[in-house]
Amino acid sequence: MSASQARAAVSGPGPGGLRRSWAELLEGRVRRQKLGPEGEQKVKESALRLLRSHLNLGDLVLEVEAPPGKQLCLSRWFDCDSPGAHSDLSCSLIGSALRDRAARLGVPVAVLSSQVVACGLVRVCEADAGLPPQVLLSPEQRKKLSSLFEVAENLSAQNMFSRLSFCQELWKVQNSLLLEAVWRLHVQKIVSLQELLESRADPCAVVAWLSRDLRLLCEQTEAPPPHAAVARAVLADFVQMFVLRGFQKNADVRGNVEPERMPQVAVAVLERMLASALEALAAGMQEGSPAHKAVSCWFGIFSGHMYRSIISTESPKRFFCHTLTQILTHKPVLKVSDAIQMQRDWSFARTPPLLSGLYRRLFVILSPEELVGHLQEVLETQEVNWQHMLSCVSTLVTCLPDAQQLVAGWVARLLARAFESCDLDSMVSAFLVARQAALEGPAAFPSYAAWFQATFGSTRGFHGCSRKGLVFLFKFLSDLVPFEAPRYLQVHVLHPPLVPGKYRTLLSDYVALARTRLADLKVSIENMGLYEDLSSVGDIMEPHSRAARDVEKAIVVFEHTGKIPVAVLEASIFRRSYYLSHFLPALLTPRVLPRVPDSREALVESLRRADKIPPSLYSTYRQACCTAGEKPEDAALGREVEPSCAEEPLGLLTAALQELRASVMAPTRHDALEAQMAVVSDRLCSALGLGEDSVGVEEAPVQLSIRAPELRPREQRVVDLVLTSFCQNLMAASSLSPPDRQGPWASRFVRTLCGRRLLPAVLARLCQLLRHQGPSLGASHVLGLAALAVHLGESRSALPEVCVGPSAPARGLPVPQLFDSLLPCGTRESSALCLKFCTAAISYSLCKFSSQSHDVLLSCLSPGLIKKFQFIMFRWFSEARDPPSWEDPAGPPWRPLCLPAVDWQRAALCLWKQRTLQELLKQEGFQLTYRDWLQLELEVQPEADSLSDTERQEFQQWAIHQHFLPAPSGAGGCDGDLEVACTTLVDVLMDVCQSSKNYDHSQNSDLVLGGCTGNRDIFSRLQAPCQPHLGALLRKRPRDFCLWPCLLQEMAADLEQGPAPPGHAVAREHFLFGVFRRRLQALAGGWDVASRLQRQRELLTCKRVLLGLPPSVLVGGPRAEQPADPNCDDFFHWVNSELRNVSHGGALTHDVTAHFFRGLLNACARSRDPSLAADLTLTACQTQCPLLLTSALLWWPCLEPELHRRWGRCSRSPLPAQLRRLQEAQHFAGSVLSRLVVPPAPGPAWLCAAALHFAIRRARKESIGRELGQLDGQGEEAVSSPKALDICAEVLGRLQGRRISWLPLFQLTEADAGLGRTLLRVAPDHQVRLLPVAFYSLLSYFDEDALLQEDAFLHVAVNMYLKLIGLFVAGETGTLWTVACGGELRAQGDPVSLITDARLFLLRAIPRCPKRSFSHVAEVKMLTLVSFKSTSVFHMRTLDTFGKRSIWCPARGISPGPGCLGGSAGSNTRAFLQLLAASGDCDPDVSAALLHRQQALLHPDLHQEPRLF
Repeated sequence: MSASQARAAVSGPGPGGLRRSWAELLEGRVRRQKLGPEGEQKVKESALRLLRSHLNLGDLVLEVEAPPGKQLCLSRWFDCDSPGAHSDLSCSLIGSALRDRAARLGVPVAVLSSQVVACGLVRVCEADAGLPPQVLLSPEQRKKLSSLFEVAENLSAQNMFSRLSFCQELWKVQNSLLLEAVWRLHVQKIVSLQELLESRADPCAVVAWLSRDLRLLCEQTEAPPPHAAVARAVLADFVQMFVLRGFQKNADVRGNVEPERMPQVAVAVLERMLASALEALAAGMQEGSPAHKAVSCWFGIFSGHMYRSIISTESPKRFFCHTLTQILTHKPVLKVSDAIQMQRDWSFARTPPLLSGLYRRLFVILSPEELVGHLQEVLETQEVNWQHMLSCVSTLVTCLPDAQQLVAGWVARLLARAFESCDLDSMVSAFLVARQAALEGPAAFPSYAAWFQATFGSTRGFHGCSRKGLVFLFKFLSDLVPFEAPRYLQVHVLHPPLVPGKYRTLLSDYVALARTRLADLKVSIENMGLYEDLSSVGDIMEPHSRAARDVEKAIVVFEHTGKIPVAVLEASIFRRSYYLSHFLPALLTPRVLPRVPDSREALVESLRRADKIPPSLYSTYRQACCTAGEKPEDAALGREVEPSCAEEPLGLLTAALQELRASVMAPTRHDALEAQMAVVSDRLCSALGLGEDSVGVEEAPVQLSIRAPELRPREQRVVDLVLTSFCQNLMAASSLSPPDRQGPWASRFVRTLCGRRLLPAVLARLCQLLRHQGPSLGASHVLGLAALAVHLGESRSALPEVCVGPSAPARGLPVPQLFDSLLPCGTRESSALCLKFCTAAISYSLCKFSSQSHDVLLSCLSPGLIKKFQFIMFRWFSEARDPPSWEDPAGPPWRPLCLPAVDWQRAALCLWKQRTLQELLKQEGFQLTYRDWLQLELEVQPEADSLSDTERQEFQQWAIHQHFLPAPSGAGGCDGDLEVACTTLVDVLMDVCQSSKNYDHSQNSDLVLGGCTGNRDIFSRLQAPCQPHLGALLRKRPRDFCLWPCLLQEMAADLEQGPAPPGHAVAREHFLFGVFRRRLQALAGGWDVASRLQRQRELLTCKRVLLGLPPSVLVGGPRAEQPADPNCDDFFHWVNSELRNVSHGGALTHDVTAHFFRGLLNACARSRDPSLAADLTLTACQTQCPLLLTSALLWWPCLEPELHRRWGRCSRSPLPAQLRRLQEAQHFAGSVLSRLVVPPAPGPAWLCAAALHFAIRRARKESIGRELGQLDGQGEEAVSSPKALDICAEVLGRLQGRRISWLPLFQLTEADAGLGRTLLRVAPDHQVRLLPVAFYSLLSYFDEDALLQEDAFLHVAVNMYLKLIGLFVAGETGTLWTVACGGELRAQGDPVSLITDARLFLLRAIPRCPKRSFSHVAEVKMLTLVSFKSTSVFHMRTLDTFGKRSIWCPARGISPGPGCLGGSAGSNTRAFLQLLAASGDCDPDVSAALLHRQQALLHPDLHQEPRLF
């Protein structure tokens, strides 16, 4: 049948000539012809041959796809076991078609199948060829490709597919392939990437193709969501395969095997991608551009999560090391000179964020030791790109604190190698690395000035002070001069290397060269700022700008210290040109002076008083200020300039802090946190103008006035921005995760932004907020500031100490302890703030450091805050007073604290129940001890207390008797010992009295007891008269000065009424006197004014505590032995050792005297025989404590009535004999004064003398001649004796008239059993030490010849002279001269004149003394040596060029002492010191006179004229 007939048959008749379907045709034939089984088989075979001969295999493999919504099942085409398929594969459609085609072409069926599938793959990839270059498939392409890959899988399963042929076919059309299609071949295991890449003979072409497509892929990683995920997956698989194959360990590689091309291709692709990224980065890119996206995406492949599946191998670490090497050695075109000039622009803050981010990702896998070692290896073995090398060093020391010491060690090794072999390369590397690390600030590396001085400024320097090392060093530094920045030249000139004297020319030549270079750069060392930071490499400021900044800094230092800054004083002497030309004009800028002088004006006045401002300049300044006051509009215009200048830095700082918050909030941006911290730090320095601060100022303690902290407006705005940012960051981070999962951002924030430069301003602002504005703080503020305090404690080792206020202790406080002073507990509001702050700080610490060691937790928390937390919990919550229970297993209540409506009391109770906290409270140093509780309770002000009077009393009773008294001493208690409780209470009360840290007290209260605003419930008021000898201390005493402890009275009474401790038959020291003794022994001794005032202040406090207790403390119970007399030993000892030295006129004050006699009579009333007990005690007083009896005589007129009343209540018998004796002595003195008949003097005589002395003093008589005459029986005699010295001379004259020697009065010792010991126990020590002064002051009143006849006179005179010299040499004459008798001896002349007169008297008297006067010569000699053993005088001869004079100086720097030199006494002092200088230890003239007179008397023949005939 012809073709036309066939077509006609197909179309057939019918309307429109429609063609019938194949099924209709077959159906008709079936009806017309019915075939048998054999015929049917032949028909099917004919049909298959017909189809195979006309099939297009390429279209067939692409048209085989599943119907919509159904799964493709190729088994119908290939599987011979299915019911609808033939048993022979050759009968299947695709298989038989491929076989037929392969047979006709004469090729293997596997090769043909591979060609068909490859052709189909290319057709799919070229479906969208009209679009721009792509590497990703469209959804339609992915669908077709999925069907094609299933065909290929089935072909491969039937061994009808050749992978090698397939790969070769693909490479023929590689430009048409899409990278995603190649990746899907690998994912669906059609052909692995390694097989595909290995099959290409030209590796360079493969590398070029892959690099091109990978760059396109990186640009499309930010495509719409479906494509972006595919792009990231494709990139990850390619990178993992390249890293795993390119950096695998080369093991089991035989020499006869050709190396695989895959590792080479992988390494080449990775290197080319990194190189192209670095080149794009160096060329500069706009953010958001395709190149920027590609570089950012490729740098992102170095994130750790990219290698999770292969992290167990060493391939990622080798890849990272290789990448770091490639970065460091990429295009090393910069010379060393370029690096020296440009390295300031390669700091961490100025490094492109993409590059610094790449460094940080590389640092993740490598340890700091490996990183530093790798940098060292690369630097030593290859040419490096200095920009990349130095920026990597900056990133290393900034982001890895552990690497800082490693870098320092690396620099030290480089220097050692350089000086060992004069290796210039090592020298250059060391200086570049050290300077680069120093650019990151002192927190990362020492400043360049500090490093250079520490490295070369001592004999331990690497140069070794040898000529070879010095020549090498200065040759190197000289070669650097043309390229150096001015800052480095200034460092080298101002901090030069240590050079021996014989090599000084090397240094001088370099200094001259450096100064010449600085002059060329128009930079003057003489005009450097006072607070200029030599480590800064910023641009040199103009002198006027530098001076203005110096003035601001000097004002800040002056505000904190109250003194002229040392830098200003030094500049006024050593840098006078800059001081007069720049600093003073900047300081004395005319302005409108405020009514109340501000800090600037106070500094000006201080400089003027110190003669540091020329009068003419100061006068011009004052006139200009007056003129400025007449033009307020000009001043107003001038003031408007400052805020505008600061707006830009503050805006930049605000933007940087906002970016930092985004880094904190985004978990994926934590790697950029350090970079943003560095940016904020740089903006912070710009906003505060701290770029020129000196290192010395940073290392000094921070001065802080807690009472009135002051901040400049700009400082306050900057600090508020920083604190607000920290609080907001903390709240935002806490809303996402607890503190222990927030990362290290808070620690780095505090370390970077609250470093030493900003620390003073931060602490001052914290003082304002917490101490003065506490009630106005919100919950978020309290939480943020509490967390800040915790992290400040974490960094305590890197922070300076804080000196709080002018009345602060000499030793500074660590920063964490400062918060103890900022959070008082005296009022309801302050206690509430303290509770909130402590709860937040403790909760944050327990959450933040829960997984770290216990020591870290202890170092972050201030013990004072934890103790205050316990104190408030005990005070406010009765639940806290019960034994702790740990029923609540929840963690520390940090999350509830972050809620808007926080219940602080509930949170505090929840925290209290935590087992971790209770275990912490058992640690030593964190327990609230009995002493701590007393100190805190004394701060509470009852009128502002949260507890009522009843509640407060109940709490105090519970605290003492139920909590601290029974508690063991190891837990801060008293072990049940009431005496320990009383002792601690007394000690704390006196500490509070003497504390210098009471900032809330009135300024005009010199003692804290008088100005104490604390808990009045612990005090009771008693009145005590003012002691006249302490009038200078008490002139400003407030009306309510005497505040005494009620609780102490109750506890002391309980202690006395209780039974005596068993085993203590011997009387023990009373606890009160034990406290007094320990405290007084701890004070510094000496006779200087400060020591005496401190001791008098302590004694005054002791006396007031003593008078506030029952009199029985002074007089104890009866002794155990018989006869039983009251025990007064402790009180007697205290009077003799302490009160005697502050007594006046030989008597104690009335209050102490009356208190003693009250206690004595009370004790006698409890005795079986009151009169006997009183007589025994007063008799003991005569020998053990005579000062009490003389005091009773002084105050007898007001003491006698009370004694009579008290004695009448305890006994009906008359007064005891010893009291009557005092009464009789008083009557005797009255009789003498009243000109009546003088009765016989009752014994002892000294008692009557004391009574007469006090009676005369009370009568205010200026003459005692009549009274003395009455005693002698000579009648009335008019003698005018207006002075104390005249009275003494008159009394001694009366004794001499009676032939009674008065010399024993100047030989008093404790060994004397009679009058000597009594007088020594009545007179104060300073008066006893002035006996030599009195002796030589009185000699002029007596006849010299009569005195010389006394056998002991010479011994006493020499002894007094040596003691007088000893006082002078020790520097005590001036002080004692002032103290003695209220200054009455001052009229007798200055000490030098007195000593000179005494010396002349001895030199005149020694030759005239009789022989019997030298019976004590040996004793005089020994006394001479002993007197000068400790204060010897040495001779230092200074030859003057013209006069050749000898100058004699005191030994060991001993000066004559304060107050001993009058107006014209300087020449007398020098003359006296010349006299003292001798070959021995005493006055040579006096010694020679003594020895000469002694020899003349012992050997008279040697001194007669020789008889020659």
